[in-house]
Amino acid sequence: MALRRVIISGGGTGGHIYPALAIAEEIKARFPEAELLFVGAKGRMEMEKIPAEGYAIEGLWISGIERKIFSTKNLSFPFKLISSLTKAKAIIRKFKPEIVIGVGGFASGPLLHVASKKGIPTLIQEQNSFPGITNRILAKKVDRICTGFDNMNRWFPKAKTQYTGNPIRMGVLKSTESTSSARTHFQLDENKPTLFVMGGSLGAASINAAVQEHLEAWTIEGIQVLWQTGKRYLPEIQNWLEGKDLEGVVATDFISRMDLAYISADLIVSRAGAMSIAELAIVGKPCVLVPSPNVSEDHQSKNAHSMTEHGAAVLIKDSEVKAVLGSTVIQLIQDKTEYEKMSDAMKALARPQAAAAIVDEILDLLES
Repeated sequence: MALRRVIISGGGTGGHIYPALAIAEEIKARFPEAELLFVGAKGRMEMEKIPAEGYAIEGLWISGIERKIFSTKNLSFPFKLISSLTKAKAIIRKFKPEIVIGVGGFASGPLLHVASKKGIPTLIQEQNSFPGITNRILAKKVDRICTGFDNMNRWFPKAKTQYTGNPIRMGVLKSTESTSSARTHFQLDENKPTLFVMGGSLGAASINAAVQEHLEAWTIEGIQVLWQTGKRYLPEIQNWLEGKDLEGVVATDFISRMDLAYISADLIVSRAGAMSIAELAIVGKPCVLVPSPNVSEDHQSKNAHSMTEHGAAVLIKDSEVKAVLGSTVIQLIQDKTEYEKMSDAMKALARPQAAAAIVDEILDLLES
């Protein structure tokens, strides 16, 4: 059968947006004539990112509830919810989707609630090992659930839950660059062991402080560093580097060619967002994961534990990263036996066909 009209709803963060785009890519690859409509939350990053990729998007006036229950921001929530449900009904009535897919985030709640009430097939894709509140609420209503991590039956009904893995962007999956050319792109030495440090597009203060603490020791050991600092931290770090006599250090605020950064690296230090972990598994490089302490319900720690329990990564608490990151990096790069074991374990967790598996689930749902 062919897919003709599909709504994909959700967003708020890259962790929701990029899986949505990966699913859309797979649908368009199989069904070029399919019409796709995204639905996001007004004022959130999906309202810019999605059109930039060539897709249409509608925005709902919706946001989450503040944790401080008596916050004045919560006073507008009932009005936002009513507005979003009303607009969701109008969108579905006008677009007439065959299926509505939710990827998490505020906007997916109203859309999938309305779709399920109207008897339209619904599917959600949960990226994290600890589900977000929107998907936990929707789980009872939707027809199919695709998860980024295994063993999610404690959260979702087993009969309609499938472990597919998290869908990854085509650019990461299909890059054919060599290590040599990737390192040349970043003006790195082709032959030196390379550490890639990333704290997300905004950067991570604790990880940056740990790099500053140990950078000299790493360079003495012959390790070169590709360091994604985040935009807000780069000027300060560049000023700090000017006073150092360090070779083989490339600091940048943002990396557009993440495929080349991954290929360049022997070892990667990263936060533990679900999509970062999915990409790292595809790359198959050993990782040091430093979960962010500033996320709801500490889900990054739970994501990281799902990797460390398989021997694919090392977990360092954010509060301890400055003290122990230095020796951990040196040990992992120099211990070739442990390095190979971790690399093999990481590759075993990869799900490169996740987007295809999700589209297979969509087709199976529609056929049934």
